[in-house]
Amino acid sequence: MTNEGAGLRVDAERNRQRIIATAREIFAERGIDVPMEDIARRAGVGVGTLYRRYPTRADLVTAAFEAKMTAYAEVARDALADPDPWSGFCGYVERICAMQAGDRGFTTVLTMSFPMAKRFEADRDRAFADFSALVDRAKAAGGLRADFVTEDLPLFLLANAGVLAATADAAPDAWRRLVGYLLQACAADAARPLPDPPAPRQMYRAMLRATKSQRATK
Repeated sequence: MTNEGAGLRVDAERNRQRIIATAREIFAERGIDVPMEDIARRAGVGVGTLYRRYPTRADLVTAAFEAKMTAYAEVARDALADPDPWSGFCGYVERICAMQAGDRGFTTVLTMSFPMAKRFEADRDRAFADFSALVDRAKAAGGLRADFVTEDLPLFLLANAGVLAATADAAPDAWRRLVGYLLQACAADAARPLPDPPAPRQMYRAMLRATKSQRATK
């Protein structure tokens, strides 16, 4: 006698894996505003099956990018291990911008916030804490300009996302020049007075607004 319940669970898990794999693939290709129906069609499942597992776009996005967000957090940990604090800082910025360039979906996800996805946001928080430590080390070593603040990082990511969206296939490496400019501007020996940075709450509101805008395309 077969165990029908076990069979159903196996099918459900197979569908979940297919949906996630497809979402990662199509988000990387087209960004996270792709219609959910397109994801279901390519995954070979019904739209109802997709929505039962992932009721909102945010649910699917955080599931699809959970592993990449963990990898993003590890980049900061690796940068802290660099014996040269300034090199660690520059390498960190370059690597996360490269992660954006390699995945159109992740380009957007890095500039968004998902308060209901606890594990997802925990990895982001861990990355932010390590980045804060990285900033302090680079300043103490004299490499990073003294007025750099952690809120500047989301500005970098938003700027890089804009360049990536505008250049796309036409000039796929243009983002590297932007990052080069940004890092040169971060160097202590090139520092000139800057306007005041945005407050943390302002950047958080900007990220939430980006999240809501994406949800509106569900």
